[in-house]
Amino acid sequence: MAAYDKLIDAETRAFIERTNRFYPPDTIDYGIAEQRAIYDRMCRAFFTGYPDGVSAETTGIEAEGRTIPVRIYDRSEPDDAAVVLYFHGGGFILGGLESHDDVCAELCERTGYSVVSVDYRLSPEYVHPAAFEDAMAAFGRVSARFDRPVVLAGDSAGGNLAAAVAHASRRGPSRPVGQVLIYPGLGGDPTQGSYVGHADAPMLSARDVAFYSRKRAAGRDVSADPSFAPLADSDFSDLPPTVSITAQCDPLSSDGESYRDRILAAGGKAAWLEEAGLVHGYLRARHSVTRAKESFGRIVEAVRALGKGEWPY
Repeated sequence: MAAYDKLIDAETRAFIERTNRFYPPDTIDYGIAEQRAIYDRMCRAFFTGYPDGVSAETTGIEAEGRTIPVRIYDRSEPDDAAVVLYFHGGGFILGGLESHDDVCAELCERTGYSVVSVDYRLSPEYVHPAAFEDAMAAFGRVSARFDRPVVLAGDSAGGNLAAAVAHASRRGPSRPVGQVLIYPGLGGDPTQGSYVGHADAPMLSARDVAFYSRKRAAGRDVSADPSFAPLADSDFSDLPPTVSITAQCDPLSSDGESYRDRILAAGGKAAWLEEAGLVHGYLRARHSVTRAKESFGRIVEAVRALGKGEWPY
């Protein structure tokens, strides 16, 4: 058992306690509709508003007979060097345009880049590969519409989608120029590393991870499919420069490390940052926890640098 009383500081403990008041640790035992209602209430409780000078437009992308809702954030004084395509977290069953609204607005304000947030289809109504198909469609349309380099970004489940898009598009005409993965779930070995060492971490447990994976897979064995689990790919060459940022107290931490190692072994450019004492979901703590605030600064800098073709590490 990890010594969380020593690893986690007072600010982070207060964040965990506040989160648990809105989103109890046993929430995965509830029905999907109730889980979503609880998650949405929690996200509203942590909402911090938009920075001055940032506006947003909610619109849609047409793709094979369906409309994918997206929200486009712009700054009054933009930096047109790149556009960020952002995929939200939520275990592939939770979240949407509202859950990460202020995060995307702040990412826009601090980088100057337009940010496009994607409301991809959720499980269990739409199982894999629905979310991946929406992510790919959004990447194609955003690349064409903005005619500028695309930086992929996402947290948790969204980090999985960003990486899956990077793998699928790396040799295409609109190859992304970088990806920033925030505590991503990439399909690592559940019998090793942080999956064992932090199986009972606060905010996200190994049991939670397994539940979300089962819902997304709908009982099928798709663990060898790179669009489901990017770490299952046999080829890590030609991927865009990658920054993986993980929380130390999180069963998914090893995924970021393994992903970096695979890219480096294939001759690519990748960095892995493990944020000491932080927990899954700490983006919502970026205004209340010093460690989370500092980490968000590193996330912003990684996105900004990759958008300009620079390597921040």
